[in-house]
Amino acid sequence: MAYDEDLAARVRSELASRGDVTERKMFGGLAFMVGGNMCCGVTGGDLMLRLGADGADAALDEPHARPMDFTGRPMAGFVFVAAEGTATSSDLQRWVDRAVQFAASLPPKG
Repeated sequence: MAYDEDLAARVRSELASRGDVTERKMFGGLAFMVGGNMCCGVTGGDLMLRLGADGADAALDEPHARPMDFTGRPMAGFVFVAAEGTATSSDLQRWVDRAVQFAASLPPKG
């Protein structure tokens, strides 16, 4: 599955100030890792976020967020945010910051 290159570039820009970010193709799109932990990514035209169970539950109360679902079963702790939810720079920054906060709370991976 292709992913939105423009959205990926915007996410990359949001993460540019960090020295611990890497990229990896996964989930049919592009994932951004913080300290070796999956943080966020782009799948199709959606922003994919790893927020942990509590963060994902809170995010699902917000417009344009939905459970991350690839196989008919939602992945715990992950959400998708539709393009409408990342249209502005401030919206994208708010979502990415939440995912970074969660990923940075995890022990770094080698």
